[in-house]
Amino acid sequence: MELLGLHHVSILTGKAEENYKFYTEVMGMRLIKKSVNQDDTQSYHLFYGDAKGSPGTELTFFDIPGLGRTHPGVSSISSTSLRVKDTEALQYWEKRLKHHDIKHEGIVQRAGRDTLAFKDQEGTRVILVADNNEEGVAPGEPWDQTEVPAEFAILGLGPVTLTVNDEKPTEQVLTGLMGFTRKGSYSSLVSTDLPDIQVYSTGKGGAGAEVHIEPRPDLPKERLGRGGVHHVAFRVPNEEEYDRWAERIQQAGLMNSGKVDRFYFKALYFREPNGILFELSTDTPGFDIDEPVESLGERLSLPPFLESKRPEIEAKLRPLELK
Repeated sequence: MELLGLHHVSILTGKAEENYKFYTEVMGMRLIKKSVNQDDTQSYHLFYGDAKGSPGTELTFFDIPGLGRTHPGVSSISSTSLRVKDTEALQYWEKRLKHHDIKHEGIVQRAGRDTLAFKDQEGTRVILVADNNEEGVAPGEPWDQTEVPAEFAILGLGPVTLTVNDEKPTEQVLTGLMGFTRKGSYSSLVSTDLPDIQVYSTGKGGAGAEVHIEPRPDLPKERLGRGGVHHVAFRVPNEEEYDRWAERIQQAGLMNSGKVDRFYFKALYFREPNGILFELSTDTPGFDIDEPVESLGERLSLPPFLESKRPEIEAKLRPLELK
């Protein structure tokens, strides 16, 4: 029983229209699902990914208009990574970000990989990571219906960084419960006086299967708002293993959601000791269960258990013009 890597990362946005424009036009990602927050159907839930909506490639956003900004701190998912093919792609993105007046850092190494960090229009910290033929979790399929050339396209999720006050309890959950292994460490780019950032890996490894833990005892607790990361989900290959993971989390004594059917995948949520929300999500059945791959994201998709309420849901949703 082994987690395959990262499944998706879910973030909060206060302006879905600007979010859509940034991630589809600037970043060249595909909108693969336009749906609603199943726990609050008056809120949109947008999913961006590769050409096929493959597991391990999705950034998702909950739309909450008027949401205040995030105040960064510990007990947070402080950065999300997106994979690109190689360092040449990073050089392309460095020029593209500059062209779009997006503040960014230079190309530097993190955990032995070339990376390029920036913040989106709402302050979400994103790090582009070059694969450079590294073995590990396979990349996604480039989306070619965009001005971003396919050879420089976003290929999926890379490592997430967890910023915590005390790394030991989080490490114990990752290694003792979830089966991650420690792969090494690297120096903080913030200050040489800070502890090293620890690297943990699961499945076949590589950028698509890593969690980095950043100890920051000097910071207050995060106050989550727009641009902040709500949770990170990890890949479970099928429902049989999902059932076993649900039993394992319960036996560990962690407060959890129990099994939740999201229709596109099965989910289970729990908080690790530092308060960061984790999700376990199945690869199956996938985002093409209710619409063809060719037309993913072109209409409002509702799972069957909400479809009967479509008129009511659509009446309460604010108009959302995505062009």
